[in-house]
Amino acid sequence: MALKGSDGEQTRDEALRRGAEPQAPQRMSRALKVLPADAKVSVLTWGGEMGETSCRLAGLPCTVIGESSMPSTPEDTRTAAAALKAAGAELILFAGGDGTARDLVDAIGLSSPVLGVPAGCKMHSAVYAVNPEAAGQLLAELAGGGLVALENAEVRDIDEAAFREGVVKARHYGELQVPAEARYLQQVKCGGREVEDLVITEVAAWVADTLEEDTWYLMGSGSTVAVVMEQLGLDNTLLGVDLVRNGEVVASDLGAQQLLEFIGDAPAKAVITVIGGQGHLFGRGNQQFSPALIRRLGKENIQVLATRSKLETLEGRPLLADTGDADLDKQLCGLWPVTTGYEDTILYRVGTDASLIDNG
Repeated sequence: MALKGSDGEQTRDEALRRGAEPQAPQRMSRALKVLPADAKVSVLTWGGEMGETSCRLAGLPCTVIGESSMPSTPEDTRTAAAALKAAGAELILFAGGDGTARDLVDAIGLSSPVLGVPAGCKMHSAVYAVNPEAAGQLLAELAGGGLVALENAEVRDIDEAAFREGVVKARHYGELQVPAEARYLQQVKCGGREVEDLVITEVAAWVADTLEEDTWYLMGSGSTVAVVMEQLGLDNTLLGVDLVRNGEVVASDLGAQQLLEFIGDAPAKAVITVIGGQGHLFGRGNQQFSPALIRRLGKENIQVLATRSKLETLEGRPLLADTGDADLDKQLCGLWPVTTGYEDTILYRVGTDASLIDNG
């Protein structure tokens, strides 16, 4: 008789007693082997069969930041996921089934992108690649600067006890943010290409529809942000930074120190776009975003707007941060969510002028 799942310590122990072998290390190694040898990735992992073994099997260098006793428990999974996120992991790759996906919902929720490598008994959630190699291909595309979309995917699970009695009880458990294959928005395609003005309007409409109450919004320079202000029915300083709160322009064309004084310790977010031919986020036309102001906001409160067409002109080169503070520039490097349409977000890498030179 099959056990129909592995939730719970007793069921797991019984499966091992019957000769079951853990599938996760081998299936994860299959995904990691797809990465090209020159992939520019730094791998953080958990010890033993919770990641380290897979990296070793794939010949992939890694940094182990913690470990758990074996066999691992759901609490170990939650601990590892939270620790990886805290250590700066930009994408958490995990192997397992619906129970593992549930653990990630509990540990990190929608705060960090994840991708599942299928290695469990129950696979009802939409967070898994179709096979380990497909997960590796997505990773390779991401590492190579491809436009990989982000979407919220449903995590579902069934009641294993009921399932063993022949009753299927599936339920929605939560959501995780996962990378998906790059795709254009159907409603703004024309001959396979984006219609730039329509896409910018959709980007602006999404930002306008998602503004939060009682939050300061620093509306940055550039024509894309100007369209956002137009959607809101507000006047805009095209080459300056305006301050918006609860649907009104509180002050216009402010400098860094003025912005810091206005927002104080209250909730605050910035809306910026890609500036300049090299794809600068900071340091070209928006110097009002000083190092002190950027640190005050934090990466999680900076929303970047750009169309896919504009990003594609970079031909895989990173967006650039040139704030005048070398340490901050390094801290800003990595994968950033970029709003590219209505309810459409992708991950794109941010680097520095130095990283652009190093990459040729």
